[in-house]
Amino acid sequence: MSDKDNYQFALTEAKKGRAAGGIPIGGALVVDGKVIAVGHNQRVQQGSAIHHAEMNCLENAGRLPATVYQRATMYTTLSPCDMCTGAILLYKIPRVVIGENRTFLGGEALLKSRGVEVIVLDDAESYKLMQDFIVAEPTLWNEDIGEED
Repeated sequence: MSDKDNYQFALTEAKKGRAAGGIPIGGALVVDGKVIAVGHNQRVQQGSAIHHAEMNCLENAGRLPATVYQRATMYTTLSPCDMCTGAILLYKIPRVVIGENRTFLGGEALLKSRGVEVIVLDDAESYKLMQDFIVAEPTLWNEDIGEED
């Protein structure tokens, strides 16, 4: 499957998260062409400080050998924050496909500097989903990115 096809798993997760009253960011971990885990931001649903989409996706993948992560692509609907960037680097995930980075620009430069291939799809649907969310829930958005109102 193509990146755009695999990306749909992350986008579906983002929509699922929003439908549950959370922040519409989703992730999918793909290894050797197979989706091995999906996740979405669940900070609201779980009262968690760390369950961003990428972190939730990695949690759902469970414990995996290092060699599995080293063949993986992380798909995420939004540019990964510093915490999620760190997890990608820690597990040596070599490739990240991002839905959009206009709403938030995370650690892409750091990922690239460490040899991670970063692809930005600039997906219009993901951008609209985030913009609609920010208009509806500005306080929640600021909380998620560590900003004050």
